[in-house]
Amino acid sequence: MIMNEKPRTKLSRRTVLKGAASAAAAASVFNINHSWSKDVTWDGKPFDAGGATLRIAEWGGFWEESVRKYLLPDFEKDFNCKISWDSGFPWFPKFTAGGPKNPFCDIANWNLKDMYQTARAGDFYLPLDDVLPNIPNAANLWDFAKSTGLGITWAYGRYTFGYRTDLIDAPIKAFKDFWRPSLAGKRGTYVTVNELQMTLFLTSCAVFGKDEWDFQAGYDAMKRLTPIKTSDFTGNMQALLERGEVVACNQWDGEMWAMEDRGVKVSQYIWEEKKPLLTQTRTISKYAEPTQKKLAFALMDRTLDPNVFGKFADLFYLRPTCKNIEVTPKMAAKGITNTADSIKGFWIPDYQKYLDHADEVEETVNSIFAA
Repeated sequence: MIMNEKPRTKLSRRTVLKGAASAAAAASVFNINHSWSKDVTWDGKPFDAGGATLRIAEWGGFWEESVRKYLLPDFEKDFNCKISWDSGFPWFPKFTAGGPKNPFCDIANWNLKDMYQTARAGDFYLPLDDVLPNIPNAANLWDFAKSTGLGITWAYGRYTFGYRTDLIDAPIKAFKDFWRPSLAGKRGTYVTVNELQMTLFLTSCAVFGKDEWDFQAGYDAMKRLTPIKTSDFTGNMQALLERGEVVACNQWDGEMWAMEDRGVKVSQYIWEEKKPLLTQTRTISKYAEPTQKKLAFALMDRTLDPNVFGKFADLFYLRPTCKNIEVTPKMAAKGITNTADSIKGFWIPDYQKYLDHADEVEETVNSIFAA
């Protein structure tokens, strides 16, 4: 998963939340005269930011290189601004350390669970109802791209089981095929703090149990997957699959298409029993300074520009969330379309509810995988 290219620091959720509460309390005094208390709007036209710096929190590595190449040069020129980039994920402890009134960045790209966790810790995000009127291209968003209520989902991929066509005994053609006895010891998934593993667990609860909250069904499913190799992020999982250290793995479709186009003997089964999405979702900090907030609106809008989005679609095999963006020929060759029919049945797990049980689930699954 692009957003997890760096291993996360293992922090106790309870410890961090306690720190967050203290930080939020310390920053709770509202100064009505502070510059961020002024209303900020943007009319969709370039403006002179006077050399101001927009602080972005987003993934590093090849992702950052590509954004800096295809998006930021023109943006900095058009708005007379500079970009400060922070790729040191996770964002949660950085937001909570300063409190809502002192955000460490102006715009951030998120894993959903971490985004919701941060929202619980304080009033960090500009409400989506205040964001959307300032993003002209947002008028073309599909409804699911606004479903979090916290940020705009500007790109996404589908969850899948990838496998080596030359090493597997038979193709994976259904979700439950991943549990085939012949794959014992040859499967791969992720550490429990990775959203791909969380989604595998919740989907397993739904497929093997009565719904996604049937945790016992999910625990039983995880037990039947062991022994299983775990990875921190999808780039490493790609390497495990390419080396044959795993024959089948939990993945998202873009990573598998990238491997296929490199000539690796792989294929995939995109989940149809449930249709969870691996999303790229951006939020704007509620208490960003006015100029930075306007720049954040402009950057969000440009990300949804069909001419800009196509470059990222081809690089990362990402699907668009705007109705007016045509899939690139490269994506169309994979059978991808962007129509009302193509988005039917999409499911974004309720990570708000998951957070109520995250400690229990992650501790239990960790013990299952360790055993």
